[in-house]
Amino acid sequence: MLRDLDLAIEAGERVLLVGPSGSGKSTLLRALAGLLETADAGECTGSVTIDGAVAGEQPGAVGLVLQEPGAGVVASTVERDIAFGPENVGMPRAAMPELVTSALAQVGLDLPLSTPTDALSGGQTQRLALAGALALEPTVLLLDEPTAMLAAADAAVVRASVDAAVREQGLTLVVVEHVLGPWIDLVDRLIVLDASGVIVADGPVRETLAARHTQLVGMGVWVPGAGAPDPLPVDPALVGAPHLGPAHPRQSSEENTRSAVRPSRMFSSLDCLGATPLTVTRRTATVDGIVTERVAARLEEPLRLAPGELAALVGRSGSGKSTILHALAGFLVPAKGTVRVGDGEDPARLAPVELARRLAWIPQWASSTIVTGRVLDEVLLTSRQLGDDTPGLEDRARGLLETLGLGRLADADPRHLSGGEMRRLAIVSAILHGPDIVLADEPTVGQDRHTWAAIVGLLAAYRAQGGAIVTATHDQAVIDRAHQVHHLDGQPREAPGTHGRPWLSGRNPLALLAGAALAVPAGVASPGWRASIVLLALQFVLAVAGLTSRRAGLFRPLRALAIRLLPGVLAALSVAWSTWLLGGRSLDLAATGFTRVLLIVLPSAVLLPFIDTDRLGDELAQRLRLPDRFVVAVAAALHRMQSFGDIWTEIARARKVRGIGISWRRTKSVVRHVIALTIGLLVRSLRSAAELAVAMDARGFATAHRRSWLRPVTWRVRDSVVVVASTLPLLLTLLFRR
Repeated sequence: MLRDLDLAIEAGERVLLVGPSGSGKSTLLRALAGLLETADAGECTGSVTIDGAVAGEQPGAVGLVLQEPGAGVVASTVERDIAFGPENVGMPRAAMPELVTSALAQVGLDLPLSTPTDALSGGQTQRLALAGALALEPTVLLLDEPTAMLAAADAAVVRASVDAAVREQGLTLVVVEHVLGPWIDLVDRLIVLDASGVIVADGPVRETLAARHTQLVGMGVWVPGAGAPDPLPVDPALVGAPHLGPAHPRQSSEENTRSAVRPSRMFSSLDCLGATPLTVTRRTATVDGIVTERVAARLEEPLRLAPGELAALVGRSGSGKSTILHALAGFLVPAKGTVRVGDGEDPARLAPVELARRLAWIPQWASSTIVTGRVLDEVLLTSRQLGDDTPGLEDRARGLLETLGLGRLADADPRHLSGGEMRRLAIVSAILHGPDIVLADEPTVGQDRHTWAAIVGLLAAYRAQGGAIVTATHDQAVIDRAHQVHHLDGQPREAPGTHGRPWLSGRNPLALLAGAALAVPAGVASPGWRASIVLLALQFVLAVAGLTSRRAGLFRPLRALAIRLLPGVLAALSVAWSTWLLGGRSLDLAATGFTRVLLIVLPSAVLLPFIDTDRLGDELAQRLRLPDRFVVAVAAALHRMQSFGDIWTEIARARKVRGIGISWRRTKSVVRHVIALTIGLLVRSLRSAAELAVAMDARGFATAHRRSWLRPVTWRVRDSVVVVASTLPLLLTLLFRR
């Protein structure tokens, strides 16, 4: 990746690091942070020092914002995530709240401190990562494409905050960006890597740009003033032809109505995608149990897309562009409005093969759709699922890979590609089989001039074949090519009806764990199924009392509880079956085994979801005096585990939109589906664990010897009530046995 690198950066220098996609820029930043051996594999020789010390050995000396900022989230709320670095360097508790608030203000992120980190958009997560790095008060700040996912206004705020922090604190800055223009007034040195990872230019930024202008443009660097390149001509024969055919006569493939949105009309059979004005709501539960339903996205104008057309969704970070794409794909059911594809079908109701034939999805984080372990197989997957055995299919796939600069990687593992390479792979995988519609979320992010021209050229060739595209983008050159532009304002609005704080919310994690643990002896000691039914009734009454809130009611909590209980019920049925089979086929023994398992799992299903993982870490470290590093690692891992449900859903969506179906009537199909999702979850979890290790070490965790804590531990009367109430089934069990 990097070769023969000999580099010295003086204290206080501000460096812009550029180069083609895949040239090793992100790898160099990790090396400067001392994180190459945390999760990366490969050979490394040489050394990196910061102020004379080995990189990574000085807690808090280096702040790093990763290329995929979602990988850097280490806590469950905005406040705790920003405070993670200051805690690692032992900052006094009294100083941290003001520092957290200041860091949020610096990056222009106007959010309540209790906002769950998993409720943020990609752009908001990017700014949160920067706030976390600034709160560390480092001497060196390393930024990997910090404004790539941001609208122009939000990117300007981030650049201004970086500039202010660097000047006020005298930081050394190294920033990686593909688009140089907005940064040249904020840096004083330019370092350029070529495609093989060798430094080919290094000097004062303006002088280097003037002296190497032609060379840099030829390398694919976005040199200020050069303008966007012409799209690369792509042979239309490489692109699968959508079954709806060529563009509709009402517009030519070159027509550009820029920023025009058609007036509302009924869906036409000549359109391949239609949507009435949409409103999408989402329910968010904070760690203190307050459930809020809000409008996550609103498409104000109807969207009608004919073959060959390009529609752009634009708006500030967090305006809901990705959410609208999810609704158009049928992943989310809008609260208001309808979406139709083809002859008027609802995409949410289409079978996987038909959905894949109709549309393809290029997600914001391109790793979301990776299903196979080989780049070429990834490209061919959907075509194979659709039964395409056309001669030359593999040659077309290889041709598309070559077009986007991925030909040499055909046999590589797609999970090991760089961020820009992974995005290009997702585009090729979406285009080859010729769907009617491509839903593309920021398709040109993280690309150099050459790969940008190849992507735009490929999408133009797809449109020339009759394909339609809806893209969420901040790329003005792409927006200028759109036939219609839809502006999303992104102002958060509360939806009616769903505020509620269950009685169990905010309880001490140790009290909740104790309540779940006390159910084990109660279930084991229960004398029989009749007694167990009485105990289950008592547990259910206690559950209703704990889950009820005045405004949210009880139906939603009980429905969620039923879903969480499903694995426990299956386990109980398994125990009942084996007990019946091995116990002389006694229904009495089977019923006893079934009810005992439910006695054990019901309290866990009720109590454990209310555990705040960050607060659990506080309790384990401050109250039980467990080692800080162990506690923080456990809390961070538990936080990631809470996202397993979202990852499972994401993988299932990726498989469905790639045409991988499941027949619920065939046991083998269900088993294969579950195994595939489980393996996918395992692979993603291992990758997430590696990313988490890098993110934590980037904020001082690896060298944290004296850690402080943002919040003190507390124990209230209600926490004692949880423990006392949880002992009632055990006491009743002992009474029954007597």
